[in-house]
Amino acid sequence: KPAEVLVAVDDRRVYDAVVGFGGKAVMTRKDHPNGTSRLAEVAGKYPDADVIINVQGDEPMIPPEIIDRLAEAFEKEPDLKMATMKVRMEESEYDDPSAVKVVTDKDGYALYFSRSLIPYPRHKDGFFKVYKHVGIYAYTRDFVLEYAAMAPTPLEQVESLEQLRVLENGCRIKVLESDFKGVGVDTQADLDAVNKLLGGK
Repeated sequence: KPAEVLVAVDDRRVYDAVVGFGGKAVMTRKDHPNGTSRLAEVAGKYPDADVIINVQGDEPMIPPEIIDRLAEAFEKEPDLKMATMKVRMEESEYDDPSAVKVVTDKDGYALYFSRSLIPYPRHKDGFFKVYKHVGIYAYTRDFVLEYAAMAPTPLEQVESLEQLRVLENGCRIKVLESDFKGVGVDTQADLDAVNKLLGGK
């Protein structure tokens, strides 16, 4: 179970909202290029942290079981530096660049993440699976700081996907599979869907 839950923010209004419902918020700089960079600022203030799990603000529907599974992955693989999640993708999302695709090797480590369709079904009659990346990351504290010290990389910048910096620097990302069917918030339609699902909660 998480030892502590923090919300890293760069806007006083969000900070006040979190504190208002009894949560713990941490103000960060506004100039971070991505969420992992922001997380590194917070991680620097917590030297005793072991594994840090980053639930991004655009993934409000992630259940606690997924967080637990990611934490357990580091117990099973002591050398693990970073992990994330994937789910089967619906065919209607294949051409949606906001639905990030991921392919993995036989051991479940990421080969590539893309906004384009991967793998591409060259022979349409063949059965294949497409997986969508779920925006939750787990890392060791040391690796969060290591990531923040890396320069942005070409593929990261082309795809606008922060996790590609990890792969381009020769590091590995474990990708766990889930049947989670939540809604990530990337568009107004997504926000409307989440508000409908959370109605009354």
